[in-house]
Amino acid sequence: MKKEEKDIQQTEKDFLANPQIMKHYSMLQEIGVFKFIDSLNREIRNYQSLLQGGLDIFNRTSIDDIMDATVFHISDHFLPSIIAFLWKPIQNKDDINIRGYKNYKMIDLNLKIDSIAPFEPFFQKYPKPINFDLLSYEMKNEEATKPFSEINPELMIPILGPFGLYGIVAVGRKILEDEYSQVELIFLQRLMSFVSQAIKNHLHYEHSLRDVKTGLFNHGFFITRLNEEIARAKRSGYTSSIIVIDVDKFKNFNDAYGHLAGDRVLEGLALTIKQGVRVEDVPSRFGGEEFTILLPNTDRDTAWMVAERLRTAVAVMKVPWDPPLPQVTISLGLYTFDEQSGVDGEDVIHRADEALYLSKERGRNRSTVWGSGLLFKIQHAKEKAAAGSGETVR
Repeated sequence: MKKEEKDIQQTEKDFLANPQIMKHYSMLQEIGVFKFIDSLNREIRNYQSLLQGGLDIFNRTSIDDIMDATVFHISDHFLPSIIAFLWKPIQNKDDINIRGYKNYKMIDLNLKIDSIAPFEPFFQKYPKPINFDLLSYEMKNEEATKPFSEINPELMIPILGPFGLYGIVAVGRKILEDEYSQVELIFLQRLMSFVSQAIKNHLHYEHSLRDVKTGLFNHGFFITRLNEEIARAKRSGYTSSIIVIDVDKFKNFNDAYGHLAGDRVLEGLALTIKQGVRVEDVPSRFGGEEFTILLPNTDRDTAWMVAERLRTAVAVMKVPWDPPLPQVTISLGLYTFDEQSGVDGEDVIHRADEALYLSKERGRNRSTVWGSGLLFKIQHAKEKAAAGSGETVR
């Protein structure tokens, strides 16, 4: 039993043991004093449970963990038939992520919902949990609300923040009882205030690390992680790699098809990169049409296979646009480092860039690994290029 509950019980025993209370016990019972004390104790326990749940949720370090904790604390009070989370991982995008839970376990949901934007005006005006049927009636937007009928929600709870509607939590009907009581609705509303703040904090932190256009990590975060990996490689002796990627002839592409088409290509490329790397890898947008990927604990051969897998995936990547766009290709440069390399972050990026330069010189749409003899080849290629343009290479 928790210390707080023991303290409450001891206080109650001390109260009842008071001779004056025993003397007037019947009168106090008749006027409802003891019932009032019981209600206060229940309310105290509810607040303690709420605060413990809020603290648990705030201590979670990822969206997934926040949702797992939320499901646990909701289900600890009453067991909904289903709980569904819908949230925007990137502020300026309509695309959403969806996750469902049933009986504490994560499940796949067949929800054909592409955006929660239609719900934003309503929840900005009414920022509280609301019965789904009432929401459908008030919104009068069947196209937006009809897909939710697949999971038959009882309640819709908004996750709101400074940048608008971050997400929605749909809670199904209770399994053991028909309706949610007023006390349960108040508990849900208060718990979701913790959940909303935790998700907002996490999303704000994530957004500070992400490139707005592509959703990949930004250059600043990449450099921080790269320096950490270099230090770990020197300390632990294992090998890591980086890949630098550049879109071939992207300026010509922008000039011919426009910057909006170019943006769509970059978004498609970012998605292909994310799908082609591990969770522990660090894909980032270096700037413009250049991308970088940090591959912790990855040797040269494995990094080469990753690079080639990405290159071939991009070569068949389809970017929806009207009129259809020409196929996009990328060039890649790789560098692998360990405790013997004696390099810093700037050296690592510079060497990967040199390998990328050689990929460009050798005809583009290829991967090159920085290694023995490469410096001579790079210098020779630069001298050859400079001779053709009349420039002097230093």
